[in-house]
Amino acid sequence: MTNPAKSRQPNGASSIFQGKDGRWHGYVTVGVKDDGSPDRRHVGRKTRTAVTKAVRDLEKQRDSTGVRKAGQTWTVETWLTHWVENIAAPNVGENTIDGYRVAVYHHLIPGLGAHRLEKLEPEHLERLYRKMQTNGSAAGTAHQVHRTVKTALNEAVRRRHLTINPASVAKAPKVEEEEVEPYTLEEVQRLLAEAAKVRNTARWVIALALGLRQGEALGLQWEDVDFEAGVILVRRGRLRPRYQHGCGDKCGRKPGYCPQKINVRRETKDTKTRAGKRPIGVPDELLGLLRQHKEKQDRERALARDLWVEKGYVFTSPTGEPLNPNTDYHRWKDLLKAAGVRDGRLHDARHTAATVLLILGVPEAVVDRIMGWEPGKSARMRRRYQHLTGQVLQQTAAKIGGLLWGPKPHVLEPAPGGPVPGPSKTSVPAEPRVYVALLGERRIPFLHREHADAVASQWGADHPGHPAENEEWDREKWEDKGQGGIRAIRDRMPDRRIVHHAQAVFLPGGERLNIGRDDQWSVTAWEFETDLYTDLPVRWHTTRRPGQEVEAQVRGTDQKAVTAAFAEACAQAVDRAQNPSRYGDGRHHL
Repeated sequence: MTNPAKSRQPNGASSIFQGKDGRWHGYVTVGVKDDGSPDRRHVGRKTRTAVTKAVRDLEKQRDSTGVRKAGQTWTVETWLTHWVENIAAPNVGENTIDGYRVAVYHHLIPGLGAHRLEKLEPEHLERLYRKMQTNGSAAGTAHQVHRTVKTALNEAVRRRHLTINPASVAKAPKVEEEEVEPYTLEEVQRLLAEAAKVRNTARWVIALALGLRQGEALGLQWEDVDFEAGVILVRRGRLRPRYQHGCGDKCGRKPGYCPQKINVRRETKDTKTRAGKRPIGVPDELLGLLRQHKEKQDRERALARDLWVEKGYVFTSPTGEPLNPNTDYHRWKDLLKAAGVRDGRLHDARHTAATVLLILGVPEAVVDRIMGWEPGKSARMRRRYQHLTGQVLQQTAAKIGGLLWGPKPHVLEPAPGGPVPGPSKTSVPAEPRVYVALLGERRIPFLHREHADAVASQWGADHPGHPAENEEWDREKWEDKGQGGIRAIRDRMPDRRIVHHAQAVFLPGGERLNIGRDDQWSVTAWEFETDLYTDLPVRWHTTRRPGQEVEAQVRGTDQKAVTAAFAEACAQAVDRAQNPSRYGDGRHHL
């Protein structure tokens, strides 16, 4: 008699039997479940032959590529959403996750989201790429979508939600390597000439001369500039802001256009590679331009007064905030139009700098350091520029080198501004006389008598009952008794504006506090009256006072804009008074 125990299959072996329903059933052990028990998969067929074949096929799949993990049935949409928000977002940089989200939410989910994940085929992806390009997307965009879905599905394979990645089989869109098209000598000259007329002149000279990436230039802080050593240390990059509603999503606008928007992303991040973190030698002429830029920023700080936010950035808004990369991009486009130069990407300025360095014969290792190219990619990057090193460009190199690094650059001194043109400040030391306008307690020195006379006359009319007169001093007397030395002497007529103000104070519960003066008022102010003057159309902010009241302040030269901004400022002040933790004020209530 046969022992029944001996007829059983060993643990883990496949089994085939006919059930009471007349159908044939097979069970195959493909792995272990999360709880440690065997993961046995069932197949059913009408005949023994058919079920035997199905069992053998499942065993082959188990032994080769593996079998998809049991559990949740994923669609392309549910997997991509889970991957981008819960797997990728905590582990990649801010810019990388932005690119992933665009690919997932704008292209992949609308195009393929309804597919069962295990049913997705390479042909589905290839048809999506073709459709994207037919609808106007660039080949580079389709290629970015391909790289994103390939990364996402690789993770699904690692977690056994898929046995094979269809994106690894699909043919990616072909992307032609972009042709490097640096600006010519004449174009660089025109760009520098126009850059001298706008705010942040040094921003564009740095782009054309040193080839800093946009984020690297906007992330520069004054602590990164060593004037004595003549070196800029590149060690961080500016991130694109990401906003949330500060109004409770009541304004009906996108978060970036919300009047009370709140930036929820850090402003900068450290460079991610050793090659990206690098010191760069700066020509003396550019260092001089940076010194002038620092002086201009000090003046803007004085004009902005309480609206200035000190964060130490080299390139800022008129109130001290780091420049928004999107705004910076549009300023570049404006510069191209003003200079009459062909339209191009901001990155083309970086191409120009790299080309100049190679044409000038700078050693490759030095070029790699200046441009921040990683060792594994530097040779490929240099090859993209090699076709530009012909004899004609060799001759042009001397001109460009003289323009940017030579002893007499074409344009680095900012053009004089203001309503009354005047000579350059370089002529100030040669003038033996200074004309000082005595305006109440103020002493304002001028290089030209007519400017001092005009200011004294107008200031006296604006301030009846206050003395206003002029005196003629020699330079030695001004340097001894004046304020600010030679730098304080003005070579042009100062601006005079009507400045409009608005202010309101709210108690912690949001109730308006009567502070005993008008909500809005206007004053006549000159640019040297830094306690009154501003050249901004409108700026506003809210602050929490030590006594827990919240104050809304608005200033600007455009009265309608000030009135409109006052309503927005008051709305934020009320919300801030009622919800301090939303604005980071919670610690004040401890």
